[in-house]
Order: sequence, then C-alpha cells, then structure tokens
Amino acid sequence: MSTFVYNPPMEPYLDILYEDEHIIVMNKPSGLLSVPGKALEHADSIAWRVRQRCPEAGSVHRLDMSTSGVILMAKYSKATGILGKQFQERKTEKFYYAWVWGQVAGTEGMIDLPLCVDWENRPLQHVNYEHGRPAQTHWQRVRVEADRTLMKLTPYTGRSHQLRVHMKELGHPILGDHLYAPKEVQDLVPHLQLHAAMLSFYHPVTGEQMRFEAPAPFPL
Repeated sequence: MSTFVYNPPMEPYLDILYEDEHIIVMNKPSGLLSVPGKALEHADSIAWRVRQRCPEAGSVHRLDMSTSGVILMAKYSKATGILGKQFQERKTEKFYYAWVWGQVAGTEGMIDLPLCVDWENRPLQHVNYEHGRPAQTHWQRVRVEADRTLMKLTPYTGRSHQLRVHMKELGHPILGDHLYAPKEVQDLVPHLQLHAAMLSFYHPVTGEQMRFEAPAPFPL
C-alpha cells in the first residue's frame, strides 16, 4: 500500500469568487484540504490560507480533500455561527457534478441510505441501518458515454463522503475515487471527478440570498 504524501496545489493560491468584509467564497482545487489536518505537514488548507490574511476567519462547511468546487468561509465568529446554523438547518442549497463509472440506467432517482464511519477502516464510511445517520441524495443523469455517465448530484444531507458512498452503492462509483472505486476506475482519471458546482446561502448580515457557481476542473 502506497504511503500518502500531501502535495497540495499552489496555483492559484486562493481562487476567490466573491469577498466582502463578512464572507469569502472560493473555488477549492482537488487535492487541497478544507481545514488543517492533525499532522503538521497537513496544515496547508483553504482555512489556513484564508487565516493568513484574516486570522478570525472560520469554516462553516467542508469539502473532501479530493473534491473541488465552491466553498464558503466567514471572516469572524458571529458570521461563522450564523452561516453554520444555515448548513445545520439545511437552509443552504448545493449541487455537484460527477463522472461515474458505467452507463447509468434511468434519468433520475433518490438514494436514501444511512451512513456512519466504518471504524475498522477509517476514514471510510459505510451504509449502516442500525447506527447510521440519515443520508439522502437526489441524482440526475446528464450525459452517457461509452464507459461513464455525467451525473448532477443534489445532497439533502451533509454526511461525510455521502456522494461517494451513495454512487458506489448505486453501482456506479465516481471516477478517480481512491477510497471507494476499484483500481481500474481510480486509474481512469488523474483525480476525483466530483465537483461542488453551486452553493446558495443567505448573507449573514444582509440576509440576501446569494448563489455562486464555479467551473469544474474536468470536462462536462
């Protein structure tokens, strides 16, 4: 088993989509942590980079290291709390694009499978009807190619690795998924083909509904 070496992308250092005195919205690249890891060599992250210029900034949600796309941070604790509550109460909206293995039958559907950590194989998650927390994902087929399908994924809950596990359970793991896909599916692409394309939330001060989209780093 190969040893993981963290080598986060440096250019652009921060891809800022929007910024004011209260919030900052960015397009996170695949390969960069959302928050610092426990080890010192895993400190570099979206949160760490933002705090270099704004020390009081707080994270309100996360994307997996391998997932790219729209990520939001608040610049001080009160705004962090307000935005964090929106995510907890599911007042935010978001969708993702993913290339998955194989040709998906049907045009759309709902996956409702409870998830929890697989303690013997952390950080992996798995379906567990006894101990799992509710997890729902709506999927919509966008385009089918010879060996893969482009999917639009809308999570109604925010469980760790939710989209990755749900796609695996659907029988169509996400291309490049080194945790849940067979090796031949991992090796088809250079990195995980999962992108947080859109995020909508309410501004913590003005209350205005804000919506941001970011282009995917892989062809759609």
